Amino acid sequence: MTYIIRVITGLLITSIAIFSQADDSPTGDWLDDFQFHGFLAQSYINTTDNNFFGDSIDGSFDFQEFGLNSLWRPSPNLQLAAQIVARDAGETDDGKLRFDYAFIDYSFLHSDTGGAGVRIGRVVNPYGFYNETRDIAATRPSILLPQSVYFDVNRNFALSSDGVHVYHQSGDQTGDYNFQFGIFEPRMSDPDFEPAIFFQPVPGSLEGKTSWMGRMLYEYDLGRLRLALTAAEINVEYNPGELDPIAAGDFQFRPYLLSAQYTWALWSVTAEYAKRTSELRNFGVLPDTEFTGTSYFVQGAYRLAPKWEVFLRYDDLVWDDDDPDGKEFAAATGLPDYMRYARDWTIGAKWDINNYLMLRAEWHEVEGTGWLSLLENPNPSATSKDWNLFALSISARF
Repeated sequence: MTYIIRVITGLLITSIAIFSQADDSPTGDWLDDFQFHGFLAQSYINTTDNNFFGDSIDGSFDFQEFGLNSLWRPSPNLQLAAQIVARDAGETDDGKLRFDYAFIDYSFLHSDTGGAGVRIGRVVNPYGFYNETRDIAATRPSILLPQSVYFDVNRNFALSSDGVHVYHQSGDQTGDYNFQFGIFEPRMSDPDFEPAIFFQPVPGSLEGKTSWMGRMLYEYDLGRLRLALTAAEINVEYNPGELDPIAAGDFQFRPYLLSAQYTWALWSVTAEYAKRTSELRNFGVLPDTEFTGTSYFVQGAYRLAPKWEVFLRYDDLVWDDDDPDGKEFAAATGLPDYMRYARDWTIGAKWDINNYLMLRAEWHEVEGTGWLSLLENPNPSATSKDWNLFALSISARF
């Protein structure tokens, strides 16, 4: 836990203690302004080849999620929010308790048409449509998000970060406008992040450096039409270990994401398109390199009945637009060319059993291994280019 999270948590606990003993809290009974919720999910993953969230070739139950979140508004301008989570996802997450987010939100501007404020602490990153709701199974559009845009192997890195975010919201007859911009240090708690950069174990460690992310979101007709543009620059520094041949280099990741969604009657169509530039420099034995890749997905969903929904999605990932089939990568490294792309057709269904329980199932037909974990597939040459994945999940919220 960083010092920022310690400060936020301490302030939260102290404030609760103070107001719980006060005769007149800012809003009367402070418990009236305190919300508490939780969720849990158990998933089963089975793949024809390659491992995803455990030994999925033989069938894996190693995908479990549990979380508790709270929101407290001691005054109209101030709220405190936090969520602890335990997530087990094969080799990519260890199931230990941690803070997904913990921040203070102070709103310094109010009007009939909007407002503005600042969030300080561990804040959820405003990336695309789904990053802010990916932590809870019931609020995701599927068991597995489109992996070309929302990588699950680096879920913690992508979900939230420690820093300061400002936001502004406004609305009129033309629609609702939401803007958020943050300066932060990214979290480096994902064990799969180093292999994703170096393709092998390294003796040193990665450390997040000052980064930024901003998103403009537009909604029309109560969200019938949604458009968004996200941009970011993520900076990471490598700290060499003992007798490390790799020098203290820098990794920079610059994604730009366009998002669009339209909903009418029983249908919805969602598409997101990303350009991602990755740059590695000053690593010594590793040559400086820079490459830009493309990701996109298109998903259509249809509500069969009040409690039933089905969807169809195509998801496409290319790591390097100058080498889309990975041939140059394979010639230079000896690794499979299909590590540099992934094409995924997915069909799935959701059943809302009641207001608290949900059952989901989905089938993936995948070409390429561009978003697979190297920790779970340590010998890339032993993986298969063409493979299928079946996922089944039951989740509860309270």
